Amino acid sequence: MTDKRLVLTTAGSADEARRIAEALLERKLAACVNIVPNVVSIYRWKGKTEESEEWQLWIKTTVAAYERVRDTIQEVHSYELPECMCLAIEDGSEEYLQWIQESVE
Repeated sequence: MTDKRLVLTTAGSADEARRIAEALLERKLAACVNIVPNVVSIYRWKGKTEESEEWQLWIKTTVAAYERVRDTIQEVHSYELPECMCLAIEDGSEEYLQWIQESVE
């Protein structure tokens, strides 16, 4: 296992996804943020089934930066309850993992 993390969140628009990504990169909390468009989410919210088109963000970061990533998502996001899940990166190319380390403060 490494100390690198993949954080997932969604956004309600391309502009919002870009704002979140840019905030994380400007604050040096992520090495890279992939924005995947046209994700259809079907979920339960306040007792009802909802469906919406969203943009999925894959945020590459470190365990040390995770809490600040989470806080930044909460600060910048428009959702009342934004998704924020942190997944451990078990392994990866040494060069890529080192790049994440060097890119995140």
